[in-house]
Amino acid sequence: MPGLTSDVLVIDDQSGVRKLLGEVLGKEGYRVELAGSGREAIQKITTYTPLLILLDMRMPHLSGLETLQEIRQICGTIPVVIMTAFDELDTITKAKELGVRHWIQKPFNLKDVCFLVKALLAEKPVKKQDEGIIDLR
Repeated sequence: MPGLTSDVLVIDDQSGVRKLLGEVLGKEGYRVELAGSGREAIQKITTYTPLLILLDMRMPHLSGLETLQEIRQICGTIPVVIMTAFDELDTITKAKELGVRHWIQKPFNLKDVCFLVKALLAEKPVKKQDEGIIDLR
């Protein structure tokens, strides 16, 4: 994948949520990219390759599920955590079919989000170096 690496990409149309997560995760030492829409996120992924994505499900224009489908076409293996204020079993089921293993219900506890991000990034494979072999631990 082309471009630079960012630890976490936060995609949420609510600027307060987006900025809060960016601030908190930044203080935890993560490099964070913020996107206010699915389209903006898709555009950023062509430049920045996140190791983890936090994705809101309810967004205007391009929904979280539609954004997730496009993300999977571009870079299918990036872990995605979905965030929703609604208990939508159908949406969660579809997201799981697209490889999502975790979801966070809004409003969320910031400590829980930080713990989940840390745990998911700890299980990521080592990035390829000098066209060598990827170490899967």
